[in-house]
Amino acid sequence: MGKLNVAMLRYLTREDFRVLTAIEMGMKNHELVPATLAASIANLHHGGVHKILKELCKHRLLSYERGKHYDGYRLTNTGYDYLALKTFTARQLISSFGNQIGVGKESNIYVVADPEDKPICLKLHRLGRTCFRNLKEKRDYHAHRHKAGWLYLSRISATKEYAYLEALSKRGFPVPKPIDINRHCVLMELVNGHPLSRLYEVDKVEDLYDDLMNLIVRFAQHGVIHGDFNEFNIMINDEEKPIIIDFPQMVSVTHANAEMYFDRDVKCIRAFFKKRFNYESHLYPIFEDIV
Repeated sequence: MGKLNVAMLRYLTREDFRVLTAIEMGMKNHELVPATLAASIANLHHGGVHKILKELCKHRLLSYERGKHYDGYRLTNTGYDYLALKTFTARQLISSFGNQIGVGKESNIYVVADPEDKPICLKLHRLGRTCFRNLKEKRDYHAHRHKAGWLYLSRISATKEYAYLEALSKRGFPVPKPIDINRHCVLMELVNGHPLSRLYEVDKVEDLYDDLMNLIVRFAQHGVIHGDFNEFNIMINDEEKPIIIDFPQMVSVTHANAEMYFDRDVKCIRAFFKKRFNYESHLYPIFEDIV
Protein backbone atom coordinates (compact mmCIF):
# COMPACT_ATOMS: atom_id res chain seq x y z
CA MET A 1 0.00 0.00 0.00
CA GLY A 2 1.60 3.21 -1.18
CA LYS A 3 1.53 6.59 0.44
CA LEU A 4 -1.86 8.27 0.40
CA ASN A 5 -1.87 11.12 -2.11
CA VAL A 6 -4.25 13.83 -0.90
CA ALA A 7 -3.46 16.34 -3.66
CA MET A 8 -6.80 15.73 -5.37
CA LEU A 9 -8.77 16.49 -2.22
CA ARG A 10 -8.72 20.25 -2.73
CA TYR A 11 -10.00 19.97 -6.30
CA LEU A 12 -13.03 17.78 -5.64
CA THR A 13 -16.37 19.58 -5.83
CA ARG A 14 -19.44 19.26 -3.68
CA GLU A 15 -21.05 17.11 -6.39
CA ASP A 16 -18.01 14.80 -6.45
CA PHE A 17 -18.43 14.09 -2.77
CA ARG A 18 -22.18 13.59 -3.20
CA VAL A 19 -21.45 10.90 -5.76
CA LEU A 20 -18.76 9.27 -3.57
CA THR A 21 -21.22 9.24 -0.66
CA ALA A 22 -23.92 7.81 -2.94
CA ILE A 23 -21.63 4.91 -3.90
CA GLU A 24 -20.79 4.36 -0.23
CA MET A 25 -24.50 4.22 0.67
CA GLY A 26 -25.28 1.97 -2.29
CA MET A 27 -22.58 -0.50 -1.24
CA LYS A 28 -24.53 -1.27 1.94
CA ASN A 29 -26.87 -3.42 -0.14
CA HIS A 30 -25.01 -3.85 -3.43
CA GLU A 31 -21.62 -5.36 -4.20
CA LEU A 32 -21.48 -3.11 -7.28
CA VAL A 33 -23.52 0.09 -7.45
CA PRO A 34 -25.17 0.85 -10.84
CA ALA A 35 -24.82 4.40 -12.17
CA THR A 36 -28.61 4.87 -12.13
CA LEU A 37 -28.76 4.05 -8.43
CA ALA A 38 -25.84 6.39 -7.70
CA ALA A 39 -27.64 9.20 -9.56
CA SER A 40 -30.84 8.52 -7.62
CA ILE A 41 -29.11 8.54 -4.21
CA ALA A 42 -27.02 11.64 -5.05
CA ASN A 43 -30.15 13.34 -6.44
CA LEU A 44 -28.24 14.53 -9.50
CA HIS A 45 -28.92 14.37 -13.25
CA HIS A 46 -27.89 11.02 -14.69
CA GLY A 47 -25.77 12.54 -17.46
CA GLY A 48 -23.84 14.70 -15.02
CA VAL A 49 -23.32 11.76 -12.64
CA HIS A 50 -21.89 9.62 -15.46
CA LYS A 51 -19.23 12.27 -16.15
CA ILE A 52 -18.37 12.55 -12.44
CA LEU A 53 -18.14 8.75 -12.10
CA LYS A 54 -15.74 8.64 -15.01
CA GLU A 55 -13.49 11.29 -13.44
CA LEU A 56 -13.55 9.62 -10.03
CA CYS A 57 -12.52 6.32 -11.64
CA LYS A 58 -9.72 8.14 -13.47
CA HIS A 59 -8.31 9.31 -10.14
CA ARG A 60 -8.86 5.84 -8.58
CA LEU A 61 -11.39 6.99 -6.00
CA LEU A 62 -13.85 4.53 -7.55
CA SER A 63 -13.41 1.38 -9.59
CA TYR A 64 -15.70 0.21 -12.38
CA GLU A 65 -16.23 -3.53 -12.51
CA ARG A 66 -18.28 -6.02 -14.51
CA GLY A 67 -20.24 -8.41 -12.31
CA LYS A 68 -22.09 -11.62 -13.10
CA HIS A 69 -25.49 -9.96 -13.28
CA TYR A 70 -24.76 -6.26 -13.83
CA ASP A 71 -21.96 -3.70 -14.06
CA GLY A 72 -21.33 -1.09 -11.42
CA TYR A 73 -18.99 0.97 -9.28
CA ARG A 74 -17.15 0.19 -6.08
CA LEU A 75 -15.56 2.59 -3.59
CA THR A 76 -11.76 2.16 -3.39
CA ASN A 77 -9.66 2.53 -0.25
CA THR A 78 -8.53 5.96 -1.45
CA GLY A 79 -12.12 7.05 -2.07
CA TYR A 80 -13.04 5.93 1.44
CA ASP A 81 -10.01 7.84 2.80
CA TYR A 82 -11.16 11.00 1.01
CA LEU A 83 -14.65 10.79 2.49
CA ALA A 84 -13.24 10.52 6.01
CA LEU A 85 -10.68 13.31 5.46
CA LYS A 86 -13.40 15.58 4.05
CA THR A 87 -15.45 15.04 7.22
CA PHE A 88 -12.47 15.82 9.47
CA THR A 89 -11.71 19.03 7.56
CA ALA A 90 -15.40 20.03 7.72
CA ARG A 91 -15.26 19.54 11.49
CA GLN A 92 -12.14 21.76 11.53
CA LEU A 93 -9.98 19.03 13.05
CA ILE A 94 -7.38 18.76 10.27
CA SER A 95 -5.68 21.63 8.45
CA SER A 96 -2.75 19.88 6.74
CA PHE A 97 -1.53 16.40 5.87
CA GLY A 98 1.99 15.21 6.65
CA ASN A 99 4.20 12.16 6.29
CA GLN A 100 3.46 8.52 6.82
CA ILE A 101 5.11 7.37 10.05
CA GLY A 102 3.97 3.78 10.28
CA VAL A 103 2.66 0.82 8.31
CA GLY A 104 1.11 -2.16 10.03
CA LYS A 105 -0.60 -5.30 8.81
CA GLU A 106 -3.93 -3.63 9.58
CA SER A 107 -3.32 0.12 9.32
CA ASN A 108 -1.44 3.10 7.91
CA ILE A 109 -0.42 5.92 10.26
CA TYR A 110 0.17 9.54 9.28
CA VAL A 111 1.10 12.80 10.97
CA VAL A 112 -1.44 15.56 10.33
CA ALA A 113 -1.90 19.00 11.85
CA ASP A 114 -4.87 20.62 13.55
CA PRO A 115 -5.97 24.23 12.78
CA GLU A 116 -3.36 25.48 15.30
CA ASP A 117 -0.60 23.55 13.45
CA LYS A 118 -0.20 21.13 16.33
CA PRO A 119 0.87 17.68 15.03
CA ILE A 120 -1.59 14.89 15.73
CA CYS A 121 -1.86 11.27 14.60
CA LEU A 122 -4.21 9.89 11.96
CA LYS A 123 -4.66 6.11 11.83
CA LEU A 124 -6.32 4.59 8.77
CA HIS A 125 -7.51 1.05 9.35
CA ARG A 126 -6.73 -1.19 6.38
CA LEU A 127 -8.21 -4.63 6.83
CA GLY A 128 -8.13 -7.16 4.02
CA ARG A 129 -4.53 -7.02 2.91
CA THR A 130 -3.30 -10.14 1.13
CA CYS A 131 -1.17 -11.25 4.07
CA PHE A 132 -4.08 -10.98 6.48
CA ARG A 133 -6.99 -12.57 4.66
CA ASN A 134 -7.78 -14.98 7.51
CA LEU A 135 -8.77 -12.08 9.77
CA LYS A 136 -12.48 -12.94 9.54
CA GLU A 137 -11.72 -16.26 11.21
CA LYS A 138 -9.65 -14.65 14.01
CA ARG A 139 -11.80 -11.64 14.85
CA ASP A 140 -15.49 -11.31 15.63
CA TYR A 141 -15.94 -8.00 13.76
CA HIS A 142 -18.66 -9.23 11.43
CA ALA A 143 -20.64 -11.07 14.14
CA HIS A 144 -23.60 -12.84 12.51
CA ARG A 145 -23.01 -11.48 8.98
CA HIS A 146 -22.22 -14.13 6.38
CA LYS A 147 -20.64 -11.55 4.10
CA ALA A 148 -18.83 -8.38 5.11
CA GLY A 149 -16.77 -6.07 2.91
CA TRP A 150 -13.29 -5.00 3.89
CA LEU A 151 -14.32 -1.33 4.12
CA TYR A 152 -17.07 -2.28 6.56
CA LEU A 153 -14.66 -4.40 8.63
CA SER A 154 -12.11 -1.55 8.67
CA ARG A 155 -14.81 0.75 9.98
CA ILE A 156 -15.75 -1.69 12.76
CA SER A 157 -12.07 -2.10 13.66
CA ALA A 158 -11.65 1.68 13.97
CA THR A 159 -14.83 1.99 16.06
CA LYS A 160 -13.58 -0.71 18.42
CA GLU A 161 -10.16 0.89 18.82
CA TYR A 162 -11.63 4.35 19.45
CA ALA A 163 -13.96 2.95 22.13
CA TYR A 164 -11.04 1.26 23.91
CA LEU A 165 -8.86 4.38 23.65
CA GLU A 166 -11.62 6.50 25.14
CA ALA A 167 -12.36 4.06 27.98
CA LEU A 168 -8.71 3.41 28.85
CA SER A 169 -7.77 7.10 28.66
CA LYS A 170 -10.52 7.98 31.15
CA ARG A 171 -9.19 5.33 33.53
CA GLY A 172 -5.66 6.71 33.52
CA PHE A 173 -3.97 4.14 31.29
CA PRO A 174 -0.92 5.33 29.32
CA VAL A 175 -2.54 5.39 25.89
CA PRO A 176 -2.81 8.11 23.20
CA LYS A 177 -5.69 10.49 23.89
CA PRO A 178 -8.45 9.97 21.28
CA ILE A 179 -9.71 13.04 19.41
CA ASP A 180 -12.34 11.88 16.91
CA ILE A 181 -13.39 9.05 14.62
CA ASN A 182 -14.97 8.90 11.17
CA ARG A 183 -15.53 5.76 9.13
CA HIS A 184 -12.24 3.78 9.27
CA CYS A 185 -10.07 6.68 10.51
CA VAL A 186 -9.12 7.51 14.09
CA LEU A 187 -7.62 10.85 15.11
CA MET A 188 -5.52 10.73 18.27
CA GLU A 189 -2.76 12.42 20.19
CA LEU A 190 0.70 12.04 18.66
CA VAL A 191 2.96 10.07 21.01
CA ASN A 192 6.44 11.50 21.52
CA GLY A 193 8.63 8.46 21.80
CA HIS A 194 10.10 5.44 20.04
CA PRO A 195 8.79 1.92 19.55
CA LEU A 196 10.29 -0.52 22.04
CA SER A 197 11.41 -2.62 19.06
CA ARG A 198 13.93 0.10 18.09
CA LEU A 199 15.52 0.44 21.52
CA TYR A 200 18.71 -1.50 22.21
CA GLU A 201 19.50 -0.15 25.65
CA VAL A 202 17.59 1.47 28.49
CA ASP A 203 18.80 2.91 31.78
CA LYS A 204 16.55 0.85 34.06
CA VAL A 205 15.65 -2.45 32.44
CA GLU A 206 14.08 -3.89 35.62
CA ASP A 207 11.79 -0.88 36.08
CA LEU A 208 10.60 -1.00 32.47
CA TYR A 209 9.95 -4.75 32.73
CA ASP A 210 7.93 -4.19 35.93
CA ASP A 211 5.95 -1.35 34.35
CA LEU A 212 4.96 -3.54 31.39
CA MET A 213 3.97 -6.54 33.51
CA ASN A 214 1.96 -4.27 35.80
CA LEU A 215 0.14 -2.89 32.76
CA ILE A 216 -0.81 -6.39 31.62
CA VAL A 217 -2.20 -7.01 35.13
CA ARG A 218 -4.04 -3.66 35.21
CA PHE A 219 -5.68 -4.41 31.88
CA ALA A 220 -6.88 -7.75 33.22
CA GLN A 221 -8.13 -6.18 36.45
CA HIS A 222 -10.24 -3.87 34.31
CA GLY A 223 -11.63 -6.86 32.43
CA VAL A 224 -9.61 -6.79 29.20
CA ILE A 225 -6.54 -8.38 27.62
CA HIS A 226 -4.53 -6.48 25.00
CA GLY A 227 -3.99 -9.55 22.83
CA ASP A 228 -1.00 -8.15 20.91
CA PHE A 229 1.20 -6.81 23.69
CA ASN A 230 4.61 -6.82 22.00
CA GLU A 231 7.56 -4.52 21.27
CA PHE A 232 5.88 -3.11 18.14
CA ASN A 233 2.80 -1.87 20.03
CA ILE A 234 4.67 -0.28 22.94
CA MET A 235 6.09 3.25 22.68
CA ILE A 236 8.74 4.44 25.14
CA ASN A 237 8.85 8.17 25.94
CA ASP A 238 11.81 10.26 27.09
CA GLU A 239 11.23 9.24 30.73
CA GLU A 240 11.41 5.57 29.66
CA LYS A 241 7.73 5.13 30.47
CA PRO A 242 5.60 2.89 28.20
CA ILE A 243 2.64 4.12 26.15
CA ILE A 244 0.48 1.36 24.69
CA ILE A 245 -0.94 1.57 21.16
CA ASP A 246 -3.04 -0.56 18.80
CA PHE A 247 -6.20 -2.01 20.37
CA PRO A 248 -8.52 -3.58 17.74
CA GLN A 249 -7.55 -7.10 18.85
CA MET A 250 -8.38 -6.53 22.54
CA VAL A 251 -10.57 -9.19 24.18
CA SER A 252 -12.46 -9.62 27.44
CA VAL A 253 -11.11 -11.74 30.31
CA THR A 254 -14.25 -13.86 29.83
CA HIS A 255 -13.27 -14.68 26.23
CA ALA A 256 -12.97 -18.40 25.46
CA ASN A 257 -9.26 -17.98 24.68
CA ALA A 258 -8.55 -15.32 27.31
CA GLU A 259 -5.90 -17.35 29.13
CA MET A 260 -4.05 -18.06 25.88
CA TYR A 261 -4.01 -14.36 24.92
CA PHE A 262 -2.91 -13.33 28.43
CA ASP A 263 -0.07 -15.88 28.54
CA ARG A 264 1.00 -14.88 25.03
CA ASP A 265 1.26 -11.21 26.05
CA VAL A 266 3.40 -12.14 29.05
CA LYS A 267 5.61 -14.48 27.00
CA CYS A 268 6.15 -11.81 24.33
CA ILE A 269 7.58 -9.37 26.89
CA ARG A 270 9.69 -12.00 28.64
CA ALA A 271 11.14 -13.28 25.37
CA PHE A 272 11.90 -9.78 24.10
CA PHE A 273 13.68 -8.67 27.28
CA LYS A 274 15.74 -11.86 27.34
CA LYS A 275 16.78 -11.52 23.71
CA ARG A 276 17.29 -7.75 23.52
CA PHE A 277 18.47 -6.78 27.03
CA ASN A 278 19.69 -10.17 28.29
CA TYR A 279 17.28 -9.76 31.21
CA GLU A 280 15.20 -12.60 32.58
CA SER A 281 12.98 -12.43 35.64
CA HIS A 282 11.22 -15.27 37.41
CA LEU A 283 8.50 -12.83 38.47
CA TYR A 284 5.64 -12.64 35.98
CA PRO A 285 1.83 -12.69 36.22
CA ILE A 286 -0.25 -15.82 35.70
CA PHE A 287 -3.82 -15.71 34.40
CA GLU A 288 -5.19 -17.90 37.21
CA ASP A 289 -3.90 -15.46 39.84
CA ILE A 290 -5.50 -12.50 38.07
CA VAL A 291 -8.88 -14.19 37.75
